[in-house]
Order: sequence, then structure tokens, then C-alpha cells
Amino acid sequence: MTVRVLIADDDPLIRDVLRDVLDDEPDLEVVAVAADAREAVELAERHSPTVVVLDVRMPFGGGSLAATEILQRAPGTRILAFSAYADAGAVDEMRRAGVTDYLAKGVRNTELVAAVRRLGGG
Repeated sequence: MTVRVLIADDDPLIRDVLRDVLDDEPDLEVVAVAADAREAVELAERHSPTVVVLDVRMPFGGGSLAATEILQRAPGTRILAFSAYADAGAVDEMRRAGVTDYLAKGVRNTELVAAVRRLGGG
């Protein structure tokens, strides 16, 4: 089973690295990449990804608003918050929005891949 992934981050370098890391895995497929919260919601609705890797702080509403909207428009999607901010407030806000898991940027690629697989049911 292939895990379909949407990447949403406002940093183009992060988006490119995430795409490269995830697309290198035979069981993961990046189906779309978004640069802001609004685009993340639109692409999630269009592609119904298995997992969304979602930055917490992005233009046009941020990660918590995007997470809430994505879960309404693409039921069954699991969300992995991926952020430079690991403070309790940010984590709590994302959990209240329905985020399944939270990773701080800077984790090893293997941890990120494992988290995406875990959320994707693999």
C-alpha cells in the first residue's frame, strides 16, 4: 500500500527536502506540495492524501486552522505537525485542531519517515 502525502510548509527549502526524503521511499508518494495554509486545504480536498505533513506557522491562517479545515474536507486524513516550535502551547493548539502527531524540525529523516508510515497505517 502506498501512503499518499501532502507537504505544507512556507519555506521552499523545507518543502524541497521533505519531498526528496519522502519520495525516495518506495511506499510513500508525495501527491502535492503547498506553500501556505489556504493552498494546503485546497490541495488536501483535491487529492485526499493519507497523511499531511503540516507546518505549524504558515501564511493565511496557520497550521491549526489548516488542520481543522483539512479534517473537515478530507475525512480520514491524518496530520503530522512539523514545526520549529516545540513549545507546549503550539503542541496543544495543534492537538486541539485534530493533529495526530507532532515532530520538531531537525529530527532525523528516519524519524520523519517512520512517523509518516505510522500515520499512514504502515
